[in-house]
Amino acid sequence: MKYDFETVIERNGKDALAVDAIGGGWAPGAPKAGFDAIPMWVADMNFSTVPTITQAIIERASHPLFGYFSTRDEYYASIIEWQSKRNGAEGLLPEHIGYENGVLGGLMSAMGVLCSRGGAVLVHSPTYMGFTGSLKNGGYRIVESPLYRDGCGTWRMDFEDMEKKICENNIHAAIFCSPHNPTGRVWEKWEIEKAMEIYKKHDVYVVSDEIWSDIILHGNKHTPTQSVSDDARNRTVALYAPSKTFNLAGLIGSYHIIYNKYLRERVEKEASLCHYNSMNVLSMHALIGAYKPEGHEWVDELREVISANVDYACGYISSHFEGVSAAKPEGTYMVFMDCREWLEKHGKTLAELVKMGHDVGVAWQNGTAHGGTEHIRLNLALPLSRVREAFARMDKYVFNAE
Repeated sequence: MKYDFETVIERNGKDALAVDAIGGGWAPGAPKAGFDAIPMWVADMNFSTVPTITQAIIERASHPLFGYFSTRDEYYASIIEWQSKRNGAEGLLPEHIGYENGVLGGLMSAMGVLCSRGGAVLVHSPTYMGFTGSLKNGGYRIVESPLYRDGCGTWRMDFEDMEKKICENNIHAAIFCSPHNPTGRVWEKWEIEKAMEIYKKHDVYVVSDEIWSDIILHGNKHTPTQSVSDDARNRTVALYAPSKTFNLAGLIGSYHIIYNKYLRERVEKEASLCHYNSMNVLSMHALIGAYKPEGHEWVDELREVISANVDYACGYISSHFEGVSAAKPEGTYMVFMDCREWLEKHGKTLAELVKMGHDVGVAWQNGTAHGGTEHIRLNLALPLSRVREAFARMDKYVFNAE
């Protein structure tokens, strides 16, 4: 490979929540003596990002002035080219693109337009905890439509339940997560079409979180929600960011795509009210650096690396951890492990199991925050050597401990 996805990078003391937070607060507990921590919890990658990003930041930072600035035309052109090449976007113009400090900020700006406080919002469960936390803090009522696993173990939407919940709760706003977090499901085009038909039928506007859309595994294909019909194009606020793709969360910065002029102007007005939803000049240059041709190459290699990690992890779970199952993710770098049978057999609680991992440095995440009752969320965006070490510890000290 052209880029390095094998070197284990020391992150302690480098402002990395993934490692510096371990042992305190809501982060994983500190490991016992003799074990180092392997960060597999927060959705943060442990790979060096594409060099064109650091080059772009260094080049801009070498100029000694950082005053007020205007968004470069190159910023919009980079997004348009990226969306065209990666997602087949057609007719995307600079006017359709708006800045957001983060996807969750964009979600809340859209909710301020689409739903009255106290109103009901449809989400699929299990649900990314950022959605539930933001909606609750904003005074909205969450209505869950559970996903289910079919006979092949694939996560599916329950369209009948979605429509039932929409009608019973007079819902006119929904969050659509594509690819889905935490299950890693990459929806097929027909599934998105069916969901959007239901939303159209009941006049439900959609916030589509597509922050994971660049990390598609095993030859699967992402279908942008706005692309499935003219109505979906005008009914949807789509949220994107380079942060998950290139591990830039610490720089802050995402963007929305809204084709509907009426909706776009109101979302942008809502986003502007706090006067703090504004781009950082280095974040702008980071995106431009990310969306260069080298960024395309880097992401293609990243997808191969994560696909291999997922194959290794899911194969190991299936062959070594009796009573544990996991649907192989088609996108993202997270695995949502179902430990119900193992817990029942061994008389353990999920909290006890999570601690067993933490004790030996497997810094994984309790899945209850995302709506999983017997689940653990596992980040596989690490060098394969660290993934192998983590699973060896799970085998010896956790799932098959004597």
